[in-house]
Amino acid sequence: MRDAHQSLLATRVRTYDLRKSSPFVAKHFPQFYSLENWGGATFDVCMRFLHECPWNRLAELRELIPNIPFQMLLRGANAVGYSNYSDNVIEKFCQLSVDYGIDIFRVFDSLNYLPNLKVGMEAVGKANGVIEAAICYTGDVSDPNRKKYDLNYYTKLVDELVKMGTHVLAIKDMAGLLKPRATTLLVDSIRQKHPDLPIHIHTHDTAGTGVANYLAAFEAGADVVDVAVDSMSGMTSQPTMGGLVAALQNTKHDTGVDLLKVNEYSAFWEQTRLLYAPFECTATMKSGNADVYVNEIPGGQYTNLQFQAFSLGLGTQFEDVKRAYTEANKLLGDIVKVTPSSKIVGDLAQFMVQNKLSSKELVERVDDLSFPSSVIEYMQGLIGQPPGGFPEPLRTKILKGKEKYDERPGSSLEPLDFKKIENELKKKFGEEEIQECDVMSYVMFPKVLEEYIEFRKSYGPVDCYETRIFFVGPKLGEPIEIEIEHGKTLHIVVLAISDLLRQSGEREVFFQVNGQLRSMKVKDTAASKDHKVHPKVDKNKKEQIGAPMPGQVLDVKVKEGDQIEKGQTLLVLSAMKMETVVKSTLSGKIKKVHVTSGQQVQGDDLIIELELT
Repeated sequence: MRDAHQSLLATRVRTYDLRKSSPFVAKHFPQFYSLENWGGATFDVCMRFLHECPWNRLAELRELIPNIPFQMLLRGANAVGYSNYSDNVIEKFCQLSVDYGIDIFRVFDSLNYLPNLKVGMEAVGKANGVIEAAICYTGDVSDPNRKKYDLNYYTKLVDELVKMGTHVLAIKDMAGLLKPRATTLLVDSIRQKHPDLPIHIHTHDTAGTGVANYLAAFEAGADVVDVAVDSMSGMTSQPTMGGLVAALQNTKHDTGVDLLKVNEYSAFWEQTRLLYAPFECTATMKSGNADVYVNEIPGGQYTNLQFQAFSLGLGTQFEDVKRAYTEANKLLGDIVKVTPSSKIVGDLAQFMVQNKLSSKELVERVDDLSFPSSVIEYMQGLIGQPPGGFPEPLRTKILKGKEKYDERPGSSLEPLDFKKIENELKKKFGEEEIQECDVMSYVMFPKVLEEYIEFRKSYGPVDCYETRIFFVGPKLGEPIEIEIEHGKTLHIVVLAISDLLRQSGEREVFFQVNGQLRSMKVKDTAASKDHKVHPKVDKNKKEQIGAPMPGQVLDVKVKEGDQIEKGQTLLVLSAMKMETVVKSTLSGKIKKVHVTSGQQVQGDDLIIELELT
């Protein structure tokens, strides 16, 4: 209920469909170790794209499934966000999560950086949650030529996590890089040193070796593995539940799970998945692909990286993006790749493809390039310290004098005043609109939470709509039912929609609600958009600076008449959570600024004109 649809459907599965399947799960699968249904990208996407409250999702599922432990993915000192937070934020977040229904916290850090892991583990312990600390797996322990992440590296990491008080150990293979031989070596090495430590294996089936890895894991002494129901398994998702259950029947590892019930559960999601077709990863991936052993793209990132590529105009170059991902990883020092470090590699890869840069060309032109914000922040040390340190001299050249941090990023942050934030939100949106959980959502994603509340105030609880209606809207004359609360259902039929009213940009919609005829005027945002063509940059004129990618202008840092130096920041662009700082390649005076904050631009749109000095 989390990673499968994050990996296959860009995390777009709605609470509406999870609720429908929950009673079946509670009745027929009570022996599950846990049900992972929260954390990771679900938190952000719930608000940003599905217009739902992630906390409400958790509470509703807890009510429907009272008999199976709930598990979430916690990004250590990042909680479910992409930034570092003060320690009291992580503690408050974990306590709220327990209050809403989470039992087991899989705590990881994107660089396996122990100080960040410790913050998350201690916060879970204080909240009386089950601590499942994770080692994030990369490389190949069965390959003697891959020396950076060898068995010694992982066993030492496990020793430290045991000392820090983990209850369960997770081996988090987020890209599906484990091979049966490597699985055997890794699990057996840990089991020999820690005979009583519960071991939980997580992998993705990108290359198609998932079930084989799990069989090897059980033989080597693992206790728990992650699967996805058959119709939501395979490729960048987890290995198949039915396949594993069948493979273990009549063996000493027989699960006791009823295969017929697995098939029935799978049939529900097979039909439901059709509703999410626009978000399928199968636009470019039709089958398992062993190239993951080369590019090492995490399963949960694959579809989001694909959507980012399309939004940046790189949809037809996704194979180039995957190749660049391999190069970007090497440039960054061969790092562990999982959110947020995987995003950094992805941002750099797309930056390289967008600007037609090879690794060699990037290094040669580093002084003239405006790198994505995530890459700059990584090089500063703002997500932690990578194994083996940062790549030099590339780090120093990219930072161009910016401060470097060698301590835990959140260690110097002051405790956050939650009451102050709550009062500010209530003042802005109204007392009745803000709950305690909204304050925490704001801390994680301020702009996303504000947009979610504005949407909720304008349109009400759209999570009540069935999924097809939510995504595409009703057909004319089609009767639809919307249960707005238990026992209260609206019967609605859209009868007619008027032509566009040119002056107001509205259309009049005629419909019935419970048999009563009504009408209202609705703004047609698509028809009222400004379709002016933005001028393109003339690449023969050095004084013209263009947008390096499509996106939204977040902030303009200069104004007309300003004297600027080469390398000075001009503005900040954002596209699909990827931010890029645009710097001047020349010194001069700002002649004209062609964009404003909030404006959408395309690649090579003219943004700044200079007078050269």
